[in-house]
Amino acid sequence: MTNKKRYYPNKCSILRNVPAEHFEPIEFDEFMDWKISGWELPLNVLCIIRENDSKTGKVKEYVYKREHAATKKAHEIMDAGNYFTICTANQIQHMKPEEDYSDENY
Repeated sequence: MTNKKRYYPNKCSILRNVPAEHFEPIEFDEFMDWKISGWELPLNVLCIIRENDSKTGKVKEYVYKREHAATKKAHEIMDAGNYFTICTANQIQHMKPEEDYSDENY
């Protein structure tokens, strides 16, 4: 018995075969406002931190409910010299290691 994960096929081929008339047209600016500026976090999530490891190139994502835990993780990432993005209900902030990271930024 092998421990391979099961592959669940996606529905891309079905969507590609749907005629264009079945999709409502949308302007580019409207699309950008909807998809880029329209993020929502669940009420029980304070923030999401996405760390970019500069050595390995890997991305790790952390979800926090409490501010002190998120602040602690942000300081750990900065001390490691990695970039990260923090997403709250109100904004998305890209942080670099050389920036000042006092508590007022979180």
